[in-house]
Amino acid sequence: MPEKTYVLGVDSSTQSCKALLVEAETGRVVETRRADHPGGTEVDPAAWRAALEEATADLLPRAAAVSVAGQQHGMVLLGERREPVRPALLWNDTRSAHEAEELTERLGGPERAARRVGSVPVASYTATKLAWTRRNEPESARRTRAVALPHDYLTLTLNADDELVTDHGDASGTAYYSPADRAWVPEIAEEALGHAPRLPRLAEPGEAVGRTRGGAVLAAGTGDNMGAALGLGLRPGDVALSMGTSAVAMMVADSPAEDSSGSVSGFCDATGRYLPLACTLNGAPVMDLGRRLLGVGQEEFSELALAGEPGAGGAVFLPYLNGERTPNLPDATAQLGGVVGDLSRENLARAVVEGLACSVREAMDRVVGHSGGEPGRVLLIGGGARSRAFQRILAGVLGRPLELPDAEEFVALGAARQAAWALSGDEEPPRWAAAEGETVEAPARPEVFEAYLRFRETMHPGA
Repeated sequence: MPEKTYVLGVDSSTQSCKALLVEAETGRVVETRRADHPGGTEVDPAAWRAALEEATADLLPRAAAVSVAGQQHGMVLLGERREPVRPALLWNDTRSAHEAEELTERLGGPERAARRVGSVPVASYTATKLAWTRRNEPESARRTRAVALPHDYLTLTLNADDELVTDHGDASGTAYYSPADRAWVPEIAEEALGHAPRLPRLAEPGEAVGRTRGGAVLAAGTGDNMGAALGLGLRPGDVALSMGTSAVAMMVADSPAEDSSGSVSGFCDATGRYLPLACTLNGAPVMDLGRRLLGVGQEEFSELALAGEPGAGGAVFLPYLNGERTPNLPDATAQLGGVVGDLSRENLARAVVEGLACSVREAMDRVVGHSGGEPGRVLLIGGGARSRAFQRILAGVLGRPLELPDAEEFVALGAARQAAWALSGDEEPPRWAAAEGETVEAPARPEVFEAYLRFRETMHPGA
């Protein structure tokens, strides 16, 4: 029996570094490891490197190829000797909100910005963090010779060739890259930082960019959302909905999106296609609020919501606990309306879950609207996806079946698939079996979404 070939996929997320050793031919996960990251929105990249070394110590020697998928947008400034100049600013650091507004105006307003860099800049994006550094830490800006993303930095630490490389997927979240041209727009980075930094070489999908010091083939890596799409095996038209602290809707498309409203980010994926994506600020914590209000646990809350009547007896809930990004309502608050007479516990639970489901549908509709055509499969993943009430109510609000892949580390699995692709040298990524799971269906409830939109328009006209 021939010896099996293994590849290593790494997910360097905000919270931790997760590593999967995977059979290159089948995609079967053999072993997993994890190491924690420090908290906060500003982190020394050396901590990521230490976590990578801890999580991969006994797996990397067994792998024929490796790839790192990392949190998007983070700013890693490198000096003359490739040393970090200052702690990295993460995607969730919002100190550069003013610089995001300035960059949008310099690019000619939202419509021209979306056309030029694929998205309307927000504080998450790397270019805005460069501008913040130039304004507030001019010495750090002066010492900067190269700018990397978190996954670029970790790939560099693994690369025996010492070359700084990235992929088109993660590059498309910087606001100094053009998805339409599939190229850097270096003058934006230069203006933001105050001088021209070195940017990573853009690797093509499936390219082997070097080898580790142990001889394993090194793939270019990618961003975490692109890694998840690859791990899920999304095809053009497929939509993935991720329910975590926030909710994400993303769809693989054949052409880039240009959304001047700022709701849809026009990203590239890791395969040469595109990955328009919309993110809400409010996800699973909305259901946590419902449980606290009713004084129940997860299972009982789910049972109460399913026992409530569709439409919650007229009650409608806007789940904007932290403002909202999709649509852009940063100062909005959660609101309950449409209550006439007594509101039962069951209908209160139902209204909370329906409001969250409607918010997710709105994000998905915006992504699909910028991609054209009808969506294919709709997959639901993430910690909040385990709620039976959310599964069934979302299926009804969407009016279509939901696929629920078995729980898996899809970002790390996508990185492993990219590693196997680089190892094979093929034109397409390996055809691993799709993640198995159940399909949830429910009667379509268009009236629930219509009532939600009417109430939201009353509270926030024109949103």
